[in-house]
Amino acid sequence: MRYEIVGRKKEIQKLEEIFSSKEAEFAAVYGRRRVGKTYLVERFFKAKPCIFFGLTGLKDGQLSTQLELFTRAVAETFYKGTVKIAQPGRWLDALKLLTDRINELPRGKKIVLFFDELPWLATRKSGILQAIDYYWNTQWSKNPVIKLIVCGSAASWILEEIVYAKGGLHNRITARIHLMPFTLAESREYLAYRGINLSESQVLELYMVMGGIPHYLKAVSVGLSAAQNINNICFQPDGLLLDEFDGLFTSLFGKYEVHKEIIRALAQHPQGLSRDEILKQSRRLSSGGTFKERLLELEEAGFIGAFIPYGYSRKGTYYRITDEYTIFYLKWIQPARRKLIRDSPGYWESKSQTQAWKTWAGFAFESVCFKHVNKIANALGLGVISKEIGSWRYLPGSKGDRHRDGAQIDLLLDRSDGVINICEIKHYNKKFVIDKSYARELRRKLELFNEQTKTGKQLFLTMITTHGLKQNEYSGELAVKEITLKDLFKKD
Repeated sequence: MRYEIVGRKKEIQKLEEIFSSKEAEFAAVYGRRRVGKTYLVERFFKAKPCIFFGLTGLKDGQLSTQLELFTRAVAETFYKGTVKIAQPGRWLDALKLLTDRINELPRGKKIVLFFDELPWLATRKSGILQAIDYYWNTQWSKNPVIKLIVCGSAASWILEEIVYAKGGLHNRITARIHLMPFTLAESREYLAYRGINLSESQVLELYMVMGGIPHYLKAVSVGLSAAQNINNICFQPDGLLLDEFDGLFTSLFGKYEVHKEIIRALAQHPQGLSRDEILKQSRRLSSGGTFKERLLELEEAGFIGAFIPYGYSRKGTYYRITDEYTIFYLKWIQPARRKLIRDSPGYWESKSQTQAWKTWAGFAFESVCFKHVNKIANALGLGVISKEIGSWRYLPGSKGDRHRDGAQIDLLLDRSDGVINICEIKHYNKKFVIDKSYARELRRKLELFNEQTKTGKQLFLTMITTHGLKQNEYSGELAVKEITLKDLFKKD
């Protein structure tokens, strides 16, 4: 059956297993806001021979309002809205009402219970988690027709309260789906599904601004270039992404100002900061358990990523922003809003010709490559070779250090076959040229890496570029391996 769902092959397979199971299932679906969680669940199960009960939490809604929405959902699902149902006063009574309706279904008729934005339903003292705990443990888990799906954009909440719950819901989850943004290939497929056929370079330009977020890509208009679309979506008064940033944080986090402060600190350092370095960036941030929790919440929500540079222990963890829109907003949209120049119809087209744009594009493309490292490994033929992914940096230890400029390796693949791929990532609008000066820098970097890490492994220089390399004496001398944008777009 065709579900009208682009990509999501692994997720669809998991949902098939849940639906086909001969036992009751309790699944958690979580992921970044706007990533398509609700769309995926509803489109999949509404195409199946089952009864679909869906309830979406209301942000900051009172208990009575949430129960009113629940009562309407019961009336619509089981009686097509023709029967008026008395509104229960608490969640225990509400789920009893739902359970009684389930027990009246024809024998063997499957039912999906979808509680969307559960964190918004589970307000303080609401009692919904206790009620779900009670009915799952006493009745629902014993009924094989029931498929319970809980969902939320506050990923850390879903993990803490549901997946890794220590109370009554401990170890009750039977399946979980962490829904990630589209890949480059899926983004291009989604745009084509909507009748928008763009080149790989144009899709990349959009991706570097909005990532693989379906809700954002839905705003792309046919017949316009990537730059024109970005101008309309990000820099016009009615643009979808002009003020999306504030909404993201207020909808996901309670004390969101701390989260924003961390994000702003990281935005100034695209290559990442350690925990202590983040704290030094702002007087509003203080060390302790709360700060650690905020970092985890940002990481689980998909805004930042933690990484350990090659050769460091876990204490050397660095953090950097991994959400494309967040980086773009702070770098480009927020300053434009302050200057009140967003009404300029060609604003972004002019900015995208500047040196500042080229610098930003370099970091943005590097982030895209990190998210597509499996494509890079496949292009290098490393499918069956175990490897560790990392990056590396060297900072001079003193003024007398002969390597006074230090060095940075964007990406490396440390392989179990005695080889390390040292990857240089370059965003360029045509074939990239390794000239004499850059070749000297590459040789210095390889020498320094060998000297400082004492690895003893074979180093293979790997150039990851948008349009490939122009072959010359230096590319031949360095025995460069090439990865291009086409490799990043390949489907699994």
